[in-house]
Amino acid sequence: MSAHISTTLKVVSLAVSLSFGAFAQAADPVTDLMQAANAPYRMALYKTNGKSQEEAQHALLQAQQMWGKLATEFGAKPAAPYDRDPAFAGSVAEVGKVYDQALKEVGAGQLSTAHNTLERVRDVMADMRQRNNVVVFSDHMNAYHSQMELIQVHGGETLAQPKGALLLTAQTGALSYLGKQLEVQAPASLKKNEEFNQLLKAVNQSVGTLEAALLNQDMAAAKEAAGKLKGPYSKLFAKFG
Repeated sequence: MSAHISTTLKVVSLAVSLSFGAFAQAADPVTDLMQAANAPYRMALYKTNGKSQEEAQHALLQAQQMWGKLATEFGAKPAAPYDRDPAFAGSVAEVGKVYDQALKEVGAGQLSTAHNTLERVRDVMADMRQRNNVVVFSDHMNAYHSQMELIQVHGGETLAQPKGALLLTAQTGALSYLGKQLEVQAPASLKKNEEFNQLLKAVNQSVGTLEAALLNQDMAAAKEAAGKLKGPYSKLFAKFG
């Protein structure tokens, strides 16, 4: 089994587990504060993907400040269910180090490097929740993101393989499923939000465009569509991820 197919199966397996309630729903002060810290984090990711050093630094400082609140309140003595997690304090510290590193990179004008550095925060927070049987909507966004990046980064390489179009079609089918799960798993407050619905519609349309190109065996159009997956997702993530 190729590494790309294995990654796809792992992502879909996680999504199925989330869909069938294998994890407890978030209802604790640590997760609540982690989710509050996720909002400025998303903005920091968004701004470091731009061109304004000042805006990126401002967003990063806000994200760092909010994470510092979590570290101060729960770093040494987390509330349940994280109170039995021996790796909790280390994860909290790791996020703090990531923010320190990203701020240095932004200060040096290396916004794209800082953006890549900040990706680690998403993974650490997701690992913290998964270790402690907690799931939030962000986890479904992360599952979509992982599969989207697989297609974006390795799509051309996949198409170059024997039966590459079939492999990429399978990977895109997984992405389509994960995109539809974003609608299914969204909390009621988001489902009633018109902006969320419009942004999610754009995400699923971008996947549909890629699926159509692959079904038509138009590889040039497929490559173009794969390159346009990130834009709609980034807009959805920045506001609601």
